[in-house]
Amino acid sequence: MVIDCKAISQAKRDAIKRKAAELDITPTLAVILAVDDPASRVYVRNKRRACEEVGFGFEMYSDINAVGELVTQQDVHGVLVQLPLPSDIDTNKVIAQIPPEKDVDALTATNLGRLVLGAYDFAPCTPSGIMTILDNVCGSVSGANCVVIGRSNIVGKPMSIMLTQKNATVTLCHSHTEDLAGITSRADILISAVGKAGFVTANMVKQDTIVIDVGINRNREGKLVGDVCFDDVVRKADAITPVPGGVGIMTVTSLLENTLKAAELAVGKR
Repeated sequence: MVIDCKAISQAKRDAIKRKAAELDITPTLAVILAVDDPASRVYVRNKRRACEEVGFGFEMYSDINAVGELVTQQDVHGVLVQLPLPSDIDTNKVIAQIPPEKDVDALTATNLGRLVLGAYDFAPCTPSGIMTILDNVCGSVSGANCVVIGRSNIVGKPMSIMLTQKNATVTLCHSHTEDLAGITSRADILISAVGKAGFVTANMVKQDTIVIDVGINRNREGKLVGDVCFDDVVRKADAITPVPGGVGIMTVTSLLENTLKAAELAVGKR
């Protein structure tokens, strides 16, 4: 089965739109795009369209110094810094300026710490979107053998934490992992967030595994593809996410959900 992430996303967005309409304020997201990067512009455009779809306000800034002003504006509920930033800017220092209640990307040390403790309002958007996919596909991950490839602070590490909190058994793999194929071939759920086209091949996947492909890459022909050799792996997988039209859509939907939560916190309804 190719997982219909568009349908899962739409159901979520419909619910978000209904809840937002019940508030006395308009949930508003501010995005700082400080680098002239084609991919980043596409991501920000998708976020703008998603906000418009559910009736949110959307503001965009190109000056990284705008972060200091936005965190004090009461009519801005979520602040997101589009990564990556220019190499001469300290990303951690910029992110640290965002107060936890407006950190809808859940990248501050406070929100990541709350995630570890299991007492959080905001989870990083991509892992949160993946958990929504798994909720729809398998209902529960309790007892499942889950393998996550990639240990980034944005996807891999928080993903492993969220799965563990749902009682899955998790193996977090990375560039120094030995016998990677041996580990992945035992996974009930395999999540790849490597950023390399065709990295996960059919011999790395056991029959009837659920495969979540986080990668967004360009192959030699310029086609948008994931980390997984889709045409080969789809024959073995019980369920698999497509690229494009998969995890990326759910990431944006999770951002909307976090922005709604931030607005609810601002008016005391959460």
